[in-house]
Amino acid sequence: MTTLRGTLRTLLAVTAALVVAVTATGTPARATGRQLLFYNHAWGNVDPVTADAIEDSAYLREFANFQIRTATGAGGVTWTGRYLMGRQTYLELFGAGELPGQDGQPGAAGLGVSTERDGDLAAVITRLTAPIEFTQTRDFGDGVPVPWFDAVFTTTTYDAFGAWGMEYRPEYLADPRANVEPASFPGDVGRERYLSDDYAAKLMRDVTGVHLAVTATDLAATLPLLRAGGFAVRELPGGGAVVTRGGTTLRFDAVPLADAGLREVTFALNRPVARHVEQIGTSTLTVGPGKHAVWSF
Repeated sequence: MTTLRGTLRTLLAVTAALVVAVTATGTPARATGRQLLFYNHAWGNVDPVTADAIEDSAYLREFANFQIRTATGAGGVTWTGRYLMGRQTYLELFGAGELPGQDGQPGAAGLGVSTERDGDLAAVITRLTAPIEFTQTRDFGDGVPVPWFDAVFTTTTYDAFGAWGMEYRPEYLADPRANVEPASFPGDVGRERYLSDDYAAKLMRDVTGVHLAVTATDLAATLPLLRAGGFAVRELPGGGAVVTRGGTTLRFDAVPLADAGLREVTFALNRPVARHVEQIGTSTLTVGPGKHAVWSF
């Protein structure tokens, strides 16, 4: 889902839309009430050596429901990612230069936060002063786009990082080719329904933390969306923020553009294990001891 930003930017340019970054209104620093958006997935570019090592890693195929797959989205845009899929959350990785345009630059990254209940994205949108709405589609190979999810952005311009809110479309969840689980309750558009149960046979259960280095401009465009979705946002002295609620902690460091990028991902495991350290390219995955793992980039 990474080229969502580039696709949106292109479509808006075609229609000559000029949009500025938005802010959330009426959202306290300490989140209260029902949470509407939850961590869905993060993506990031790694160096080519690490990207190749991830793709070839036998250990990652034991550690996680690991997939390499290609998707076709709106406007026929395609991308091929390396995926580590959990129960409700996942991680998507690319080599620098693999994605087109700005998204292919070293240090580029993104974050998708999604709803669990049909209609909650509409509530998020009401909390933003100038929301930018977009519908992503998926082509299953027959040339017919199927509505995949609705999305909302706070800006169409970014330095290297961007976030979007998203809600899976009922048409997609009802399509047998999507291979999703049955609804657990009326209006279920949640992450667990979307992802398969194949994670249960692996070590990785879910993503519990993501540490990203982003520019101050990109951070300023991201925090309003997270506040609107009900996350608890604590801004740090001197820049940066820690974002909690919903089971995944997000840490943002404010840095110059040249230093931007994915720094670390933490995972919950399905069972406790002894400590194991796996060097994957220039990155290090430390699994255990216990029921957690840390991947440093």
